[in-house]
Amino acid sequence: MFIFRTVLAIAGEDFSVIASDTRLSQGFSIHSRDMPKTYKLTGSTVLGACGFHGDVLTLTKVLQARLKIYEHDHNEKMSTPAIAAMLSTMLYYRRFFPYYVYNIVAGIDDQGKGCVFSFDPVGSYERESYRAGGSASAMLQPLLDNQIGFKNQENVTKTSLSQEKAVNLVKDCVHLGSGEGHLYW
Repeated sequence: MFIFRTVLAIAGEDFSVIASDTRLSQGFSIHSRDMPKTYKLTGSTVLGACGFHGDVLTLTKVLQARLKIYEHDHNEKMSTPAIAAMLSTMLYYRRFFPYYVYNIVAGIDDQGKGCVFSFDPVGSYERESYRAGGSASAMLQPLLDNQIGFKNQENVTKTSLSQEKAVNLVKDCVHLGSGEGHLYW
């Protein structure tokens, strides 16, 4: 079984950043160092998917086909929140034999604000400010909680996150979690 490892995303006031490592591995073997886990769906939406490589490929192909059908039927691209809702329905449909994939959707919503949606394997999802997924999430999520959410800190003034700081933080996280990465912003 070929396993994808790590995806993370951060939403800012008017931007979102999503990144992944680029390794395809099995056990201690690295089969490829150039296999990003981020898939551009529209001009304002990117899917990050890690897990079983066959399920990732199948899910992204079905999702891209549904987006093309939507675009032909409605003469417009689907919004990021609508893509998240559609992906939730697709995952729920497969709940008895789920895709072995952890998904994060990042993009810009209809009001021009950055958004990040994280999913469980059976379609439950929520909008968040930041999220890490995959095998390095146990290491990266606490780092994001500390640097962005200011959790477990006292007397800290919360400031808005700049795009530059978000990109640098994501680069650090991806290299910390895997050593190699692929970044969209």
